[in-house]
Amino acid sequence: MSNDAATAEATGAAETAPAPEPIPHGLGASLPPADARAKTEGTFPYAADLWAEGLLWAAVLRSPHAHARIVSIDTTHAREMPGVRAVVTHEDVPGAPLHGRGSRADRPVFASDVVRHHGEPIAAVAADHPDTARMAAAAVIVEYEVLDPVTDPEQAFEAEPLHPDGNLIRHIPLRHGDPEAAGEVVVEGLYRIGRQDPAPIGAEAGLAVPRPDGGVELYLASTDPHGDRDTAADCYGLSPEQVKVVVTGVPGATADREDQGFQLPLGLLALKTGCPVKLTATREESFLGHVHRHPTLLRYRHHADAEGRVVKVEAQILLDAGAYADTSSDALAAAVAFACGPYVVPNAFIEGWAVRTNNPPSGHVRGEGAMQVCAAYEAQMDKIAKKLGLDPAEVRLRNVLATGDVLPTGQTVTCPAPVAELLQAVRDFPLPALPKDTPEDEWLLPGGPEGAGEPGAVRRGVGYGIGMVHMLGAEGADEVSTATVKVQDGVATVLCAAVETGQGFTTLARQIVQETLGVDEVHVAPVDTDQPPAGAGCRGRHTWVSGGAVERAAKMVRTQLLQPLAHQFGMSTELLQIADGKITSYDGVLSTTVAEALDGKELWATAQCRPHPTEPLDETGQGDAFVGMAFCAIRAVVDVDIEIGSVRVVELAVAQDVGRVLNPAQLTARIEAGVTQGVGIALTENLRTPRGLIRHPDLTGYALPTALDAPDIRIVKLVEERDVVAPFGAKAVSAVPVVASPAAVASAVRAATGRPVNRLPIRPQAAVVTGN
Repeated sequence: MSNDAATAEATGAAETAPAPEPIPHGLGASLPPADARAKTEGTFPYAADLWAEGLLWAAVLRSPHAHARIVSIDTTHAREMPGVRAVVTHEDVPGAPLHGRGSRADRPVFASDVVRHHGEPIAAVAADHPDTARMAAAAVIVEYEVLDPVTDPEQAFEAEPLHPDGNLIRHIPLRHGDPEAAGEVVVEGLYRIGRQDPAPIGAEAGLAVPRPDGGVELYLASTDPHGDRDTAADCYGLSPEQVKVVVTGVPGATADREDQGFQLPLGLLALKTGCPVKLTATREESFLGHVHRHPTLLRYRHHADAEGRVVKVEAQILLDAGAYADTSSDALAAAVAFACGPYVVPNAFIEGWAVRTNNPPSGHVRGEGAMQVCAAYEAQMDKIAKKLGLDPAEVRLRNVLATGDVLPTGQTVTCPAPVAELLQAVRDFPLPALPKDTPEDEWLLPGGPEGAGEPGAVRRGVGYGIGMVHMLGAEGADEVSTATVKVQDGVATVLCAAVETGQGFTTLARQIVQETLGVDEVHVAPVDTDQPPAGAGCRGRHTWVSGGAVERAAKMVRTQLLQPLAHQFGMSTELLQIADGKITSYDGVLSTTVAEALDGKELWATAQCRPHPTEPLDETGQGDAFVGMAFCAIRAVVDVDIEIGSVRVVELAVAQDVGRVLNPAQLTARIEAGVTQGVGIALTENLRTPRGLIRHPDLTGYALPTALDAPDIRIVKLVEERDVVAPFGAKAVSAVPVVASPAAVASAVRAATGRPVNRLPIRPQAAVVTGN
């Protein structure tokens, strides 16, 4: 072939080759996470990967008892072991001895006189090898006087105080409407929700490095670095400026994943030894240390008229907070406020309590409070439908909330509340096909391949769950975040202390800057406490407040960029637009690129975002306690073997109120993850604690749903009705599917079996139908 022919062939191939796909850009695009490749290749740095010169290793001694009096602690043998550099106990805490999340500091760094839960820290050791540290921790001799634990939250009211603050953490009596109101139909129920562990994909780990100024730097997978810094400074007797928290890679977070009883001893050891100290928790230590979902006991009585419209709800809600308060007050507020669900209820009388026990501590887990009551009020709606002989979806449609309705707390729902639209979408979605009764399809049966079930014993059920959650903090919490956006040499950098926990904030920040400034290359700086605070990474906060701060800062930089051009052409900056890297005027007179407009300039701006204030619930449970709310409807289809009680979730159809889709791929993944977490609550996840002792604190004994347990998840509708008070109009998406899916699965099992199903997770005996 001649050179000319070869050139012509190559040119022809080039002309016919498909054009490369455009890179996703700005809000509304499925921009991939910047760290996706590093995480999939295993090169992303997590806390467990950290190293420092002269490193020591730490280990924590934890109580083997749920309740005991400490008679003595002897550290002599541990201190004398070769390689041991320090042993610390409660006597070595120089500052405030108590710490805690939420509004109360009620938890000691180390137990001193009384042990209040299984796994409570007693002492910590630093040594030159991790095995030496663990052996030295085991060599600390603690003499206990074992006490009877209080593990039943109902007994906590009459039991001797387990804590100087007493056993009652909070009581909320909600009063709304006429106490004498009554309906033609009355249904009652007693419901129990188990203890779910957040089970982070990576166990806790961290590194503490002493500083020349007498302070310390903590490298942690923190979700609230400034809160952790302030707590640590109080305990160490240091100023906040002497403690720095640097956020390392967070391997997923569906809760307050970090255990402060782990990180506080770490810093003490570094300060005492003058050396860097590292600790990587075992999975057992992780189960013992971090908080769990509140086990809850709920008693309900619903009054309805002959058409199925709810007239009055009476309920008692009891949250088991475990040994310490943590965020139980917040969880109780959500549980009481949303006890009637996303339904119009003219009369409501709710009593809510959060109490201390000797069970493991409970705290923030995605959808706390709202998830527990959703399981109960949806069971009550099923009972109303059954008693009146009505379709369960129709009963719900006759009662659903809409924008402008009033919650039992007296707060008017001002945000979009398309609950009816969501429920209709999942109700009308086509049902999945029935499995064939043939040997090759036996894997479709409950119990899996070669399971014990028989096709003739399988019943299919369809059920519904409608959930609601609040976004941001509540009851007067000051929600604020600060962000800085800098542009130099055509590259933008975002500085914001919002931690990326898997919710996609760093991707969102990049999209916001791309959309606002037309700059393709955007970097989000690592997070540490030298930056202004952004708050905790929960309840959709960072999408709202931190994303809002980034947007405001980016818009200020945009004004700086456009002002010289606007002045040059005698027009306002509002008449200029940025799109696809170009700046154009409304009349087409001005057209230039962003790169040309920047021309070596360095621009930057800092901005804050603070939503409108809320107020605490008063003595009757009334008040505008929430900034905004999000809603979700789920239809579950299950197959139940009514002889052995095994359950297979066939399909979950989801319709959700999202405000605005900012990143379609990311949003889909978050909803699917939330739904799957809810399936775990419904069927398998229950951290058993007989007499307050965690049984099987590992991933063998704790049954997380696997990929084989995950059902088909159909996102049938996303309602994009923008919330005008939220930046971009978007709503949080992760928590509300967790809230609704367990209720939907339980509802479907009721439909299949006719059994009441009043406990989560659903035990096999609850799904067995006798006499068939």
